[in-house]
Amino acid sequence: MGTWWDFVVNRREQLAVDSYLHLSAVVQSLIAATLVAVLAGILVYRSPIGSAVATALAGAILTVPSFALLGLLIPILGLGVGPTVVALVLYALLPIVRNTILGLASVEPAVVDAARGVGMNRLRVLTRIEMPLAWPSILAGIRVSAQMIMGICALAAYAKGPGLGNLIFSGLSRLGTPNAVPQALTGTVLVVVLALLLDAALQLLGRLTTPRGIR
Repeated sequence: MGTWWDFVVNRREQLAVDSYLHLSAVVQSLIAATLVAVLAGILVYRSPIGSAVATALAGAILTVPSFALLGLLIPILGLGVGPTVVALVLYALLPIVRNTILGLASVEPAVVDAARGVGMNRLRVLTRIEMPLAWPSILAGIRVSAQMIMGICALAAYAKGPGLGNLIFSGLSRLGTPNAVPQALTGTVLVVVLALLLDAALQLLGRLTTPRGIR
């Protein structure tokens, strides 16, 4: 334990930078994935076939191993941030797409009919009625994606991506040396801590943005 603590104290500045880069890559990818997935969900939720196709396509991405996907992206986007962000966005799509479709499809038709009865057009019904009612479901999908890609981001070290994965991979590659285990352990613990902090932030976002009547 003493060796691990000494490692953390001696590398605290670099650990802070790596943690920031890791969290930044995850949050930016999550925002991009949310925009794409919610838009896709809005376009297809009224069509059973469209919903099935969108869900199947997003699900198919998850069947591709992380290393394989990064390996396919490297020749196109090079090393570093590019393949990392694209991979994270792709892996984050399924839970958000699925929950967007589920949330929008679960809105009571009577509520929609009542809104149209008072003169709301389709866009206003979507933005004022359907999206607020579907938001808790969408946010649940965002939270699942956030936890999932937080761990996947560590694998981006394979593509020289930013974050704590470099720390973990470096430690594992040097097993047997004094700092190897503390290095890998520190990177792993920090990924878990960041995941918990991000989930807490998303829970707070949910409390602030969900109407009281549907919490």
